[in-house]
Amino acid sequence: MPKSKKGKEAHITVKDLTMAFGSFVVQRDLTFTINRGDIFIIMGGSGCGKSTLLRHMIGLIAPAKGQILYDDVSFWEVEPDQRDQIIRNVGILYQSGALWSSMTLAENIALPLQTYTDLSASQIREIITLKLALVGLAGFEDYYPSEISGGMRKRAGLARAMAMDPEILFFDEPSAALDPISAHLLDELILELRESLGATVIIVTHELASIFAIGTSPQRPAAKPMGKILPCSAMQSNERSKVSPPTGSNTTSAPLALNSSTLSTKLSLR
Repeated sequence: MPKSKKGKEAHITVKDLTMAFGSFVVQRDLTFTINRGDIFIIMGGSGCGKSTLLRHMIGLIAPAKGQILYDDVSFWEVEPDQRDQIIRNVGILYQSGALWSSMTLAENIALPLQTYTDLSASQIREIITLKLALVGLAGFEDYYPSEISGGMRKRAGLARAMAMDPEILFFDEPSAALDPISAHLLDELILELRESLGATVIIVTHELASIFAIGTSPQRPAAKPMGKILPCSAMQSNERSKVSPPTGSNTTSAPLALNSSTLSTKLSLR
């Protein structure tokens, strides 16, 4: 397994990544490493490319340039079948929960298990019961998403994300649209699950409360020498930033990444 500069095992490595939509460049030459077992937070202002980066990492958008490596496998350079195998080790909690409204919570969680495994109906039911219990929703198997609160829908989405026992969990704005108490409880749940499951966790957020609760060890995505990424401190669009983008290109300010390999170090704002 590849090692990061700190000697830890690199789980995901992003190298010289450029994200673009046609001629519009969202980010240029992003490079960073996520170590196995980390809680890695990608933060920044709205529209700076946080969710776009996540979509590149989970295979929804192909990069304009650069590599995304899972262990030592370059995700976008292998055959589609191998990409599918990599993604089956990934669980995703989408910003809205993305539960099927016509299915019960049990049916939502069962869907990936029915699609990708040969487990019997009784085995799947046992897994559903376990996953819902892990997120504090024991007994809610037969409820529909419309019958539970927003915070409960987020937790049900997390239970589905864990259905296949993934090695990596992605969260896109997990505390969005939640009240402060529900957001805090979800943060605590993420920490507990990371400790119990040993998963690598990547979180996209701009919520400072969640960042202080979960993330430590600030780490900026690195650019090549003379790279064309705007400073993370800009945290705003080019129209408002005092930093001029490269001539002839459109670029937004880069997201800031926080790497949490231990939870003891405290963040400090400067």
